[in-house]
Amino acid sequence: MPRWVVLCLDLILSLLAVSFTVIVMLTSPYIPYLTLTMWERIGIVLGLQILSFGIFKTYAGIIRHSTFVDVYRIALSVLFVLIGGVVINYIYYWITDEKIFLIIELLLYTIFSALLLISFRIIVKESYHFILNAASGKFKKVVLVFGVDDRTIGLTQSIIADTESKFKPVAFLSDSKSGKNYKIIGLPFLSSSENLNDDLEKYKGTFNLDGILIVADQVTIKDKNYIVESALNNGLEVFNISLPKELSSSETRVNITPIQIEDLLERNEIEVDNKLISEDLQGRTILITGGAGSIGSELARLIAGFEPKKLIVLDNAESMLHEIDLFLKNTFPNLNYQVYLADITKVDRMDGIFKKFKFDIVYHAAAYKHVPMIERHPREGIRTNTIGTRIIAELAAKYKCDRFVMVSTDKAVNPSNVMGASKRAAEMFVQAFQKRPDMQTKFITTRFGNVLGSNGSVIPLFKKQIERGGPVTVTHEEIIRYFMTIREACQLVLQAGTMGKGGEIFVFDMGKPVRILDMAERMIKLCGLQPYKDINIEITGLREGEKLFEELLIDGETALPTYHPKILVSKMVDYDCQTMINALDKIEQMINKGEDNVAIIQKLKILVPEFVSQNSVYNSLDHQSQ
Repeated sequence: MPRWVVLCLDLILSLLAVSFTVIVMLTSPYIPYLTLTMWERIGIVLGLQILSFGIFKTYAGIIRHSTFVDVYRIALSVLFVLIGGVVINYIYYWITDEKIFLIIELLLYTIFSALLLISFRIIVKESYHFILNAASGKFKKVVLVFGVDDRTIGLTQSIIADTESKFKPVAFLSDSKSGKNYKIIGLPFLSSSENLNDDLEKYKGTFNLDGILIVADQVTIKDKNYIVESALNNGLEVFNISLPKELSSSETRVNITPIQIEDLLERNEIEVDNKLISEDLQGRTILITGGAGSIGSELARLIAGFEPKKLIVLDNAESMLHEIDLFLKNTFPNLNYQVYLADITKVDRMDGIFKKFKFDIVYHAAAYKHVPMIERHPREGIRTNTIGTRIIAELAAKYKCDRFVMVSTDKAVNPSNVMGASKRAAEMFVQAFQKRPDMQTKFITTRFGNVLGSNGSVIPLFKKQIERGGPVTVTHEEIIRYFMTIREACQLVLQAGTMGKGGEIFVFDMGKPVRILDMAERMIKLCGLQPYKDINIEITGLREGEKLFEELLIDGETALPTYHPKILVSKMVDYDCQTMINALDKIEQMINKGEDNVAIIQKLKILVPEFVSQNSVYNSLDHQSQ
């Protein structure tokens, strides 16, 4: 409504308050002063009221969104009338020796006007919310809010106030016993017993619940798993609730999202020394190979924020390289960067790029990583993962790069497939190359496990299979894997890069391994479905080259702690550089001549003696060796 309409309505309410005051006074034993007529006294009061409305802007707010601030303004307004009436009363008495108002008259008007003005706003606000909730209430999810603290209460108030919210909080649930029988912001406080599963079963019927809201960073991963398991057992959905990191004037709505499997992995948040990384990268010329892939593109995003002198993002995947190009252009408009569409196995092309830019640091993330694919196309896997690494490493040394950081994988540890063996051979070459006399470049290797959300990761695969209605495919009932987010992995790569003195393999603490079958079952439940009933899970058998569990250390390796609790350093036995070069020269010749895959893999097994194939056509080579 226009402000003048609100002002007119407030004046009508003020006149109504005057009427109530007159009626009460006529039925009371008090006799008003007859110095002025009743209409003159009413005129003075209303005049003071209009003046107070103008001073305190009581008409400026939107009534249906009235808050405590609006109530405060009204309180000041009616208090102004009371004080003004008393002041006028005594000034008139000082001049004429007569009074105009009884104090009781002014107090009654103050009470009646405050009640009417405040009640009007409450009625309008509550009616507005009632109508909207009545219209949309059947579409809202009825939820319990887990936890009772200042932040949880504030977020819940925001949800209730947001008429477009899809959620309707009905109670707070906490393991605290102190708030029993209390209400907070009008919602009951429920104390959970030692058995949350039984509590939810009871409250589900009482409140007709659809789910539970959890404040994302207020609950430990262990407790979150317990809550989720209890909720899923009772057919309830679970949602994360949090405020956006940055709020604009137009965006004050809380974020509520279905809880994801990533939220339930028992891993503590990783912290890195951003100051040290910034000092290391700022003002440097940096190359990222494989810069359009999952790891490489995230490295590019992180490094761009540290203000390098120049950033080169190189990959041979055109579409994904275009995407990271657009991202950097839009997100970091002042960044000095270029993207290069190039193949790391093309020596002349790589030499030209190194010669042009004289890189300070190289992050080598280019690799083929899909185990079954490389098992069927071993030439390309070895050409890129092993020979490509050698090419980039030799160019880094030739052009005196300060540092070469290689991204490796836990599949290189006691490899059971060609992909892992090709990465292991690359690790061995980099360590051997470090031992060359007068080597100025520091060669550093980082080794970690599966990355959540990366291309080919099992979690996106399971999500797609669930969306299609199943089945969800798991290769073995007992297969387990380590997991880490892309961002965490890349942050640790940057951190490890600041530590290395050359020749080390840095191993990341991946937390607890996860049973893939358990993950599949949990993901189906999180979608509100039942495993083996709504969505079937099929055990397909181990894929080519796949093993039940991955390792982070090879027999004979020792892992020592570093100053970062999530990074260990492994010192390997020495490898003779010339022997490595001769072996790789031979393998490269065999690949270029198109020799049989079996002969190439046999040569790779000689180079990497711990390479024992599993579920592969190359198993016979191991039997021959034995």
